[in-house]
Formats: sequence, structure tokens, C-alpha cells
Amino acid sequence: MKSYGRMLLLAVALAVGPAHAQEAGSVTGDKATDMAVDLVVVRPLGLVGAVVGTVGFVLALPFTVPSGSVGETAEAWIGEPLEYTFNRPLGNFDQCGADRHPCGN
Repeated sequence: MKSYGRMLLLAVALAVGPAHAQEAGSVTGDKATDMAVDLVVVRPLGLVGAVVGTVGFVLALPFTVPSGSVGETAEAWIGEPLEYTFNRPLGNFDQCGADRHPCGN
């Protein structure tokens, strides 16, 4: 009976969760905090992602050259992480570039 009560409590908690969601424009609820988190956490992780993507791209070259997907692989594994890291306004996690297109597109 206790496990049934725990499952019911978990189901209620999961159902109520979306009601406490933040607005779409801010991740933390405060633009200054978004900027700080972006600068200290997200951008360094984006740079690490680009480096890991570059290593993966080089390792995948023997498979992508014969299939003709080198450019597509480079864009997905290197280009998109670099764009997200360096071509995005500070604190804006959704839009990249001068035309503010969605990141990754």
C-alpha cells in the first residue's frame, strides 16, 4: 500500500510540474543570471563540445568521405557547437547569428 501511495504522489508531482515552469524568454527567471550562467557555464561547455566534435569528426572521416557526408558531419559536429558558443547574444539560449535564427538551423 505504501508503494501505491508513493506512486500516486509521484504522479501528482509530475502533473503539477508544468504549472511551475518559467517563461520561455528566461532560463533562470532573471536576465542577469542568465547572462552569468551563459558566460561561466554554457559557453565553456560549448567550447568543450566543439573540441569533442572536432575529434569525433576526424575519427569519422574514414566513414564520411566514401558516403559524401563530410560537410554535413562537419556542420553538425563542429559548426553548430561553435555557432552556439560564439555567435549568440550573451544570455540568449534560443537564437544565434545576426538575423537571430534558431540555434542549430
